[in-house]
Amino acid sequence: MGVPKFFRYISERYPCLSEIVKEHQIPQFDNLYLDMNGIIHTCSHPEDDDPHFRITEERIFQDIFHYIEVLFRMIKPQKLFFMAVDGVAPRAKMNQQRARRFRSAKEAEKLEEKARKKGETLPQRKLKN
Repeated sequence: MGVPKFFRYISERYPCLSEIVKEHQIPQFDNLYLDMNGIIHTCSHPEDDDPHFRITEERIFQDIFHYIEVLFRMIKPQKLFFMAVDGVAPRAKMNQQRARRFRSAKEAEKLEEKARKKGETLPQRKLKN
């Protein structure tokens, strides 16, 4: 979820915190801290409205490990490599996410119906038990 205005505060206090660097001119870093929730979300929910698109759990893990490896090899932390993953979401956030997933499912149904009307064949869904 994050701390409101924290990034702005820290960026203003430490201006060199967020800089654009060239790939071959990366400064030396002692520590690398990763917010894994952002990485996991990016790798498991690609921005794609294609109703045919499916992603396997194995592929998600491959993408996560690849993403981490690229960052690690680029930054090359000298002392510490820290990966942080949040715990279970609070009840209010879970309810908000449930509502969002419901809306997403309805939108997916509309996209699938649109694809069927165009005569496209959709892959069979595997139902979870």
